[in-house]
Amino acid sequence: MISKTLLFSIAFLTIISSYAQDSSNKVDYGTFALKGHLQYLENVWNQPNTEKMGTMGSINNRLDFEWFKSGFEANIGMRNFINYGQMVYDYYPYLADQTKQDFGFMNLTKQWFSDSSYFFTSTIDRANLSITHKNLEVIAGRQRINWGTNLVWNPNDIFNTFNYFDFDYVERPGCDALKVQYYTGMASSAQLAWKIDADNKHTIAAMYKFNKWNYDFQFLGGKMPDDIVLGAGWSGQINGAGFNGEASWFIPTEIPKGSDHYSVLVASAGANYTFPNSLYIHASAIYNSDGTSRKAIVGNFLDRDINAKTLTPSRMEIFGEVAYQISPLIRGTLAGIINPFDGSAFVGPSLDISISDNVGLFLIGQLFAGDEFTEYGSYGQLLYGRLKYSF
Repeated sequence: MISKTLLFSIAFLTIISSYAQDSSNKVDYGTFALKGHLQYLENVWNQPNTEKMGTMGSINNRLDFEWFKSGFEANIGMRNFINYGQMVYDYYPYLADQTKQDFGFMNLTKQWFSDSSYFFTSTIDRANLSITHKNLEVIAGRQRINWGTNLVWNPNDIFNTFNYFDFDYVERPGCDALKVQYYTGMASSAQLAWKIDADNKHTIAAMYKFNKWNYDFQFLGGKMPDDIVLGAGWSGQINGAGFNGEASWFIPTEIPKGSDHYSVLVASAGANYTFPNSLYIHASAIYNSDGTSRKAIVGNFLDRDINAKTLTPSRMEIFGEVAYQISPLIRGTLAGIINPFDGSAFVGPSLDISISDNVGLFLIGQLFAGDEFTEYGSYGQLLYGRLKYSF
């Protein structure tokens, strides 16, 4: 499926460019660009209630191809990764099946081979064509529709929600969609987007953005597969500190028999500030009216299929982060999340080291703590080391 998609995309771009000529009747093929990275990620996992340490290695390659010409732009982005080691065999045997799952209408994921201790998977997470004419922009295909404003939890991001714990996926997931955007002013626009997923379920919504009092505001409304959704968000500053937030109200189209719940409100807000000495602080919180105020039992750490309605199983969570530029080439960060109801917590220390202009070393820990049957009490501690070459 991937090879056919690539051949079709290349042929399509070739046809378009063959018709694009300049005034001297010479063929103008537009501008082509290729970028990406090659990296190695080592993972060590200490599960709770055991003295065993599991390891997993991952070789990851990304390719992003772009083409520009006279109001046209095409993008194709592909991830290729080989995972191997004890964690694949012993700790996480269903990982191979999870990674070959494609949530889009088009199945653009291929698992080339797998065994009990390794697998090799490729997926195309961007494959779209955009057309721009004056104030109008139309994008069709696999794309990222980013409607969130908060830096951790995005209840407005109803098309392609991302998982905060998936730190190694900086590009974030996309969806198979059609988006139409019309710029009504320098800082205002109207958007209409329609998405279809692997189960042939639809999400369609409209959003209007504008600037007032030096704040960016947005309002959205639409229909998800099982809910009517209404939302709003903002982004601005207070005395030099960034201040943002968003909220979405989900109204089920059908109420399950025996259910005590009807509508669900999910809201998040955050603030961040950078001091003159480069010290960065960031705090955020999320509220979910459908979340539990007791032990959450399980969290979203390993969940690839979360959505804007299920960002947290808890009624509320609090996030904090401190970062400092230790030297021009080294940045240290300490982040954490706490569930105030069941007392479980996550702590994420990291060190980002720039070895050269295009080579970086990243060290991070994902440390979980809590009692049994709490949100973060079942994961233990994970340590990662990543060496990355970008081109």
